[in-house]
Amino acid sequence: MHLPKGFLFDFDGVVVNSFESHGAAWSAAFKELFNEEIAPFPKSHAGRSPMVIAEYFCSVIGEEKRTEELYALKDKYLDIHFKAPKLLPGVREFTTLLTKEKIPYGIASNATKQFLKNSVHHLNLNFTTVFGVEDYEKPKPAPEAYITLAKALGFKENDFKDIWVFEDSLTGTKAAKLAGMIPIGILTQYSKDELKKAGSDLVFPTLLEAYKYLIN
Repeated sequence: MHLPKGFLFDFDGVVVNSFESHGAAWSAAFKELFNEEIAPFPKSHAGRSPMVIAEYFCSVIGEEKRTEELYALKDKYLDIHFKAPKLLPGVREFTTLLTKEKIPYGIASNATKQFLKNSVHHLNLNFTTVFGVEDYEKPKPAPEAYITLAKALGFKENDFKDIWVFEDSLTGTKAAKLAGMIPIGILTQYSKDELKKAGSDLVFPTLLEAYKYLIN
């Protein structure tokens, strides 16, 4: 079987369902800071950096100047009251296959490094190369996250066109596309049409279907 040279994974919505983990931390931090209930999470912000999300929540109540405070407090809550995200189907099958075939792989996420490390450790996942939002000058939708990860895995720029990137958000799909890689959509947030329109070459419900597609 001919497999791509490398596989890069987003984290939230691809490897795990962490909506509750993040949601609980945002709510608690917002409540502590403003003594108010937080606004519903906007789908348009899926996959964006936590600072951009914090700015949105603050803007709803006209408190943009406290964006960094909310960001820091949410990060603290995420760590102290760590709630393990739910593992999505196909992750272990994928990492086992890639390890066996000696194909480099890793995670590049807009989530914070500590959350990623806690999650990988807690769920006992086989990911040794993991990048979080603090590792980039410009988070996704800029291509830096995926370029940084690919280079850390030993890839040169002319390899990028043969690297698959699993993404569930339009933000991340755009980042993969701009990096010159092959975006593969996962249907946790958006429809097949939305992901295809954003640039996904193929779309699967979860990593499990993508894994089956590759081994067949």
